[in-house]
Amino acid sequence: MALIKTATFGLTCSPFSLDGFVQRKRRKARRTSKAPTMKFEGVDKELQKILDANMDDVAARRRAREAFKEIQLGIDHCLLKIPYDGLKMKESYEVNSRGLEIFSKSWLPEISPLKAVVCFCHGYGDTCTFFVEGIARKLASSGYGVFAMDYPGFGLSEGLHGYIPSFDRIVDDVIEHFSKVKENPEYQSLPSFLFGQSMGGAVALKVHLKQPKAWNGAILLAPMCKIAEDMVPPWLVKQILIGVAKILPKEKLVPQKDMAEMAFRDLNKRKLVSLPLLILHGEADTITDSSVSKALYDKASSSDKKLCLYKDAFHALLEGEPDDAIFQVFDDIISWLDERSIRKNPH
Repeated sequence: MALIKTATFGLTCSPFSLDGFVQRKRRKARRTSKAPTMKFEGVDKELQKILDANMDDVAARRRAREAFKEIQLGIDHCLLKIPYDGLKMKESYEVNSRGLEIFSKSWLPEISPLKAVVCFCHGYGDTCTFFVEGIARKLASSGYGVFAMDYPGFGLSEGLHGYIPSFDRIVDDVIEHFSKVKENPEYQSLPSFLFGQSMGGAVALKVHLKQPKAWNGAILLAPMCKIAEDMVPPWLVKQILIGVAKILPKEKLVPQKDMAEMAFRDLNKRKLVSLPLLILHGEADTITDSSVSKALYDKASSSDKKLCLYKDAFHALLEGEPDDAIFQVFDDIISWLDERSIRKNPH
């Protein structure tokens, strides 16, 4: 079954993507005005028209990103203030085996030798060109080669915005792209790690299950293996919308299935997680269920696993917390990576 976007129940997009920024403004405008007009500080009328466009089509998303790029860099957030002197960054468009043009980006230290390759899987409705930019810069500044792609239908990649006809298809797209990265002779001898944020955590786990020997570890940041119960609409409403979604599968209604069901039909498969694992979750997360992260940690068969729970922290551990908390999470991630990279690549 397809996964359908919803503005009503807060699943349309990450609250920290450009798409999410625009959608939150629209929802607020709908609640407060009969004729919603969104205004953004520092945005002129021409740019406003671009941001008000329907983002379902990739051309509109690409225009918005290009127009918004300079404003983004001026946002007062610790992630976007991270200096990127000494980093090599590359953006690419490449048609995949399904005929879809996929956007990807890489961040590499310019001089220092690479410790390892980190392949980033973004969250639902997110993109690798907004706050992921800051996450990647931080990791690259610490000696890691970071690679990310926008899934089909997300960010700057082709496809209807946020539409997931098959979770496995996204996983296969991710495997195809990151396999090409790892086949590069410059990176073949390096340790490689998956890094999944929110829904990207479920993507990363599925990648591992399909490639059990291909990765040296995985970092799961607030993994969306199950949506928190508070985010799910009442049962009757959900059933009605699911019925409508079967008739109109591409309309913006509601997920037809829980993401945990889409990603893991057999929940016993969680026991097959055997690679080194770092799971990080805010205990006050109301978007994804931290108890599922605890269960994943308990059931994972890996002998090298670590669970970090952050008291009072919300879903966006690397974007929405106070600066000192954000950098604490970064320290935990980089320390974990450093230890396992040295173990696999002592030179």
